[in-house]
Amino acid sequence: MKFNKILYSLLAGSALLFGATSCDNEEFLTVDHYSILDLNSGYDNDTHLLRSLNGCYDSMLPDEDGNYNDDAFKPYIFTGCHPTMDTQATGWDKDFMTQSWTAEKNELRQGWNRAYSGISRCNDFLANLAANTANFSSEVAKTAEGEARVVRAFHYFWLATTFGRVPMLQTGETYVNTPYKARAQSYEEMWDFIIDDLKQASDLLAWKPYQSNYGRCTKGMALAYLGDAYMWKAYRCPDVATACYQEAEKALKAVLDCGEYELNKSYTTLWDATGVYGKESIYEQVLNEGDKWSSWDGNAVSGANGWTIYYSAAPANGGWGTIALSWELYDSFEQGDRRRDGSLVTAGIPESKLVKPEWKSTIKPQQEWLDAPSNAKYLDKVNASPNGFNPFVQEYLNYDNYKYDTGGEYAPAVYTTKYWRLGRCHWNNDQWAPAQIYRKRLPNVMLDYAECRFNLYGENDAQGWAQINTLRNRAFGNLEVGNAQSLTEKYAPYYNNEMAKFYADGGFGDYVPTTSYPYPFATAAVTVPDAKTYYTQLKAQKGFTSPVWKVALNMERRKEFSAEWCLCPDMLKSGFMEDHIAHNYPKHAQASDPKSDWQSVRQFDFDPKRMDMPIPADELVKNPLCDQNDAYK
Repeated sequence: MKFNKILYSLLAGSALLFGATSCDNEEFLTVDHYSILDLNSGYDNDTHLLRSLNGCYDSMLPDEDGNYNDDAFKPYIFTGCHPTMDTQATGWDKDFMTQSWTAEKNELRQGWNRAYSGISRCNDFLANLAANTANFSSEVAKTAEGEARVVRAFHYFWLATTFGRVPMLQTGETYVNTPYKARAQSYEEMWDFIIDDLKQASDLLAWKPYQSNYGRCTKGMALAYLGDAYMWKAYRCPDVATACYQEAEKALKAVLDCGEYELNKSYTTLWDATGVYGKESIYEQVLNEGDKWSSWDGNAVSGANGWTIYYSAAPANGGWGTIALSWELYDSFEQGDRRRDGSLVTAGIPESKLVKPEWKSTIKPQQEWLDAPSNAKYLDKVNASPNGFNPFVQEYLNYDNYKYDTGGEYAPAVYTTKYWRLGRCHWNNDQWAPAQIYRKRLPNVMLDYAECRFNLYGENDAQGWAQINTLRNRAFGNLEVGNAQSLTEKYAPYYNNEMAKFYADGGFGDYVPTTSYPYPFATAAVTVPDAKTYYTQLKAQKGFTSPVWKVALNMERRKEFSAEWCLCPDMLKSGFMEDHIAHNYPKHAQASDPKSDWQSVRQFDFDPKRMDMPIPADELVKNPLCDQNDAYK
């Protein structure tokens, strides 16, 4: 079995993209799958070494067989977003937004096992590479070592930012030959291990992926994570914070200055089928098997494809309700910030019931959709509400209130179109829905660099504010101006061809081809409010206790990275989480009419100690040298 596109089952994503990406589709990494291999066969020549490395990459990707890495979504959205309350859920999942998580949580165990399985693979690979160096060319040996070190650091990064101190298995160690190991004695020891991997990798790897195989780790990825790691060490080890921020600044500036990356002209198109591995992407996971639209019993539907869209779509339209976004987040966008309607869709609340007039969506159904006779029965929804239309899947949300009732529990009726975009969410033969999950893109580096500058040079640092203002300029659509035609030609065909060919009504509206992109591009430049001026006013208005620069950075992160898994870790390392919860989510009891109450319910007292999540209970049983975090003893 062979998948020819980016990496393993995942990276076929670019293909879907039917050749319309910025990359050469013939150059994506080809991965062969083998069921039986001689143990020595993977380390006898360059070709076999690179094949062996695929096992390390496999640990980063979802699997359809129900093993350690079967869920592509839950452990990461639950730990990376839900604690901020900007993403929310009901039922058991709600525990991750109320600090009610426990050591028995399945998602924590899943994520832990998946990470250590990947680390073990990397440790085996690096040990075998070192023992057989004479069999490989210098170029391939360097590349393979660098990539394996980044993959190992990638897994440790999630463990360290989620659980705090964790056991650090080193090269050659696995839980088979080293079943008992204590956690790192200090944060400095743990972060130094991760930093060393990333420093070595950044020296070994090139800026461009090896042999143009997009999906491989690169120098840019290593440096972006290296800067992030130094910032986390600064947060955990304040005695050496200044030195850490200096090192982080150097690593992040190297990425900014290398010439390999640039902002996408349109924020909205970052999650489009033809946007895979664009210039903004430093590392992403493309979930798509790329063969054909299928049903539940077909191989095209697995954790890699179906689950992400079902987790993300509105329950009223077939989704599972795993992730909703808060009205507080929706309210945080300034008028004119195109990131809101380019990535969020709300219920079709009647205009008379909108709390604020600026909550009216700027997206309207395309004229071709309105003119289609098959859609005439939906025109009453058009007239009843300015909101509620997802232009990417051409569906109206089948709901018209602020919170959705999931059997006595209520979640905000706001949903992400970052993932509910490239396919509808119906219970029939149309589950194929590719998705892109960014782990590092250029804005991560820009805002991290700005944070380093503010910490080192003070709140008035011009370079720090310049990074924020540059990102805001894109957010308000100014990079789209003058490029509307070329952007439409690149990004609209997937919707007007593939989507329109496949979908009929399905109860939410007929999908029809149009002459425009689902969210038409800006054609006139606007003046963007200066970040420092705007956030100075917002700080006073909301009562934040953090300095203005920290408010600006993290409020921009909320808007830029909504429903992306970096949000909670970034807020934590910045020291903004407590301020954020207190002032963006003040305590609020459930109203007598929960469905009509837009505010998030919060009755818990925020506890910073609980932001180191509990070591999974079964790990403590299997590894008696591993102890529990203080908040759970």
